[in-house]
Amino acid sequence: MKSPTSLSKDVAASLDDRSREVFRRIVETYLESGDPLGSRNLSRLLSTSLSPASVRNVMADLEDLGLIYSPHISAGRLPTQQGLRFFVDAFMQVGDLTAEERGSIERQIRPPGPAQPMESLLTEASRMLSGLSRGAGLVISAKNDPILKHVEFIRLEPTKALAVLVGEHNQVENRIIDLPAGITASQLTEAANFLNANMTGQTLPELRTQLVRLKQQVAGELDTLSQDLVERGLAVWSGGSDEEKPTRLIVRGRANLLEGLAGSEDIDRLRLLFDDLERKESLIEILNLAESGPGVRIFIGSENKLFSLSGSSLIVAPYRDGEDRIVGAVGVIGPTRLNYSRIVPMVDYTAQLMARLSRTGL
Repeated sequence: MKSPTSLSKDVAASLDDRSREVFRRIVETYLESGDPLGSRNLSRLLSTSLSPASVRNVMADLEDLGLIYSPHISAGRLPTQQGLRFFVDAFMQVGDLTAEERGSIERQIRPPGPAQPMESLLTEASRMLSGLSRGAGLVISAKNDPILKHVEFIRLEPTKALAVLVGEHNQVENRIIDLPAGITASQLTEAANFLNANMTGQTLPELRTQLVRLKQQVAGELDTLSQDLVERGLAVWSGGSDEEKPTRLIVRGRANLLEGLAGSEDIDRLRLLFDDLERKESLIEILNLAESGPGVRIFIGSENKLFSLSGSSLIVAPYRDGEDRIVGAVGVIGPTRLNYSRIVPMVDYTAQLMARLSRTGL
């Protein structure tokens, strides 16, 4: 199977200047308004004089190539998915952001302060991309291990307890754990006191590593049941497999996707998109898409396996930490008539800023 780029080169070689301009006008009208462009209106837009009949002949050739189609009889023409891919590969000129646009992005994506956890930074990045793109902005990130501040065990029933973990920015996680047989209220308190005395300024993985080193001390300070409880309380946050590797997906601007819906078919596709965004496996798949090539990636319609049923386009770029590991991705998802040339540099610059922050240890 030919790659989109090689396919675009083959198609480009078969088009003359007149065909190129007709095709470009059809796509640009679609990206701007979503409307089909007819031969009569198109003949008025061309830089060279061409009758509507001649325009229709060119359109017929473009249809034969699979680049445009007519949504219904007597209508104008719209680009096909293959046509959009060809336009992106062969015609689209990606500009640079203006100083004002860069400044706007930088003001919204800046290092979080003591009262602003990383979560709010990710939300701002997603909201900013949505506002500037007319699509839905998305940010996916590996969930950072918070520095722990306090832990508490609350008995729910004889064999179950609620483990409450509080981070440095007062973020709270609650997990239910199984209790060792015969555990008492005083042992719950003893286990919590031990963790609170040893967790200051540490993340959960650091605390688990320290617990291994303190094994003998733990055995001396805690009875067997309390020691078992400490280990269970920590294990519940460690994740048992790669499938449970904590990640988070933040999407802002879904209301933007409701704009310009033409009918029930559009609404059905949007419903499919929303269903896709709610699936847990979406998180890993988006990272896989972003990781599959350098820089910004553009997936149009069915090219994007994750959202293929909804016919949506995804523009996504990964960002890396100081060890050059991919730790997240930023992007925009929306209808196929996204303003690709404007959104690509926006996503690229946002990814660069997120990478810069990630390298500082945030």
